[in-house]
Amino acid sequence: MIIISIEVDKKRHISKFEVIGHAGYDASGKDIVCAAVSAVVQTAVIGLTDVVGLKVEYRQKNGNACCIIPQGLNVEEREKADIVMQTMLYGLKSIQLGYGEFVSIIEKEGK
Repeated sequence: MIIISIEVDKKRHISKFEVIGHAGYDASGKDIVCAAVSAVVQTAVIGLTDVVGLKVEYRQKNGNACCIIPQGLNVEEREKADIVMQTMLYGLKSIQLGYGEFVSIIEKEGK
């Protein structure tokens, strides 16, 4: 199962997300659930870095990924980051809706 942890700050902005595990829907290289989650997450990171212009902390290893949004963003950067992050979250929730036994999203409040 893929576990997606979404951390929000006190103002309800997504401050961090982490993706751990493999869906197990199909064999490695043929797993459409893993591919869908990966595509949504990687597109969000590209949106944050290449479109919004943020320097996020992003690590990816062995199929797991972690992204931390920098603190101290100005209003415009925060609004743009929120749009990218909310779009990612809705995309992941859509995948979870169709493949809930393979994807779990956990939202929690962080710092």
